[in-house]
Amino acid sequence: MKRVLMTADTLGGVWNYSVELMRALPEIEFALCTMGAPLSPSQNEDLTALANVCLFASSCKLEWMDDPWRDVDAAGNWLLEIAAEFQPDIIHLNGYAHAPLPWHAPVVLVAHSCVLSWWRAVKREHAPARLDEYRERVPAGLRAADVVVAPSRAMLESLRENYDAAFTSRIIYNGCDSSRLFPATKQPRILVAGRVWDQAKNLRALDAVTPMVEWPVEIAGDLSPPAGGLVALQNARVLGRLDAAQLAQAMASAAIFAAPARYEPFGLSILEAALSGCALVLGDILSLRELWNDAAVFVDPDDHIALANALNRLSSDDDLRLDFSRRTREQALTFSVEKMATSYRDLYSSCAQMEVAA
Repeated sequence: MKRVLMTADTLGGVWNYSVELMRALPEIEFALCTMGAPLSPSQNEDLTALANVCLFASSCKLEWMDDPWRDVDAAGNWLLEIAAEFQPDIIHLNGYAHAPLPWHAPVVLVAHSCVLSWWRAVKREHAPARLDEYRERVPAGLRAADVVVAPSRAMLESLRENYDAAFTSRIIYNGCDSSRLFPATKQPRILVAGRVWDQAKNLRALDAVTPMVEWPVEIAGDLSPPAGGLVALQNARVLGRLDAAQLAQAMASAAIFAAPARYEPFGLSILEAALSGCALVLGDILSLRELWNDAAVFVDPDDHIALANALNRLSSDDDLRLDFSRRTREQALTFSVEKMATSYRDLYSSCAQMEVAA
């Protein structure tokens, strides 16, 4: 059995990605090292059935948070101590800053997103000078990695545009276990899910257009950003943060899923909604066009009128909605967890051979 040390944050889609991958690779023993926040009860439950995972938990700040670097460096020392004990064959980092550490195994760095591309997409300007250390640490991580994996071509291209770094790359689309997601009897509801506080997700646009759409809008997700506070919604029905089973039930019965994102390198919640038979209304951005092409309705993320019109068009036309539901599920099935697992299994093996050759 190969051993893989994997880092993961507990605040977003990286958690679901990590659990899906570890579950799909039972022959590999993982040391899962978490940062960002303590695990929730449902996240702890995610791991109970995984006999191949040993958890090492911390609450160290993540590199994209405000003033994180003291925590990031402390986490680096902690990770090296775990690696010395665990003796991994592969280091799988779901972040950039720890790749230059003196690892004694090949490093696979998975680029799920980055602050500079986020900032440009959301703020429509270059990131400010206060992010200069991040601007230096990311390319250092890219150069140090043996292989950089991106979940979409758009994400890979954004790395090359934003950072002066040469690196070996591979695109591996995320996957999802279709057996736990399925369409049920659809109700006349529009579902939205994600970090409500993240401007990239643009979920507050759905709250703004709720009075303009015919069907009720329900928003599931965390309203509290890591720095504290609470996002206030005025029109949509707020479901709050749902665990995986609760969200799967909500998706199974929702007829439409909306994600008018300004920035989304992949979007696991979109994939889950598509597997659940929801018709999709998505932000018209390069990554989502790459992944969903003719299987979704696309709108300008900043055009509330277009968003409301798209939702009303689908809700009022049963044939059109059912056609998009069929197309989205067919496309979603191409992003299988088996395909993702095979790609990572092959990547781990090729990296291990690189180490032997060295």
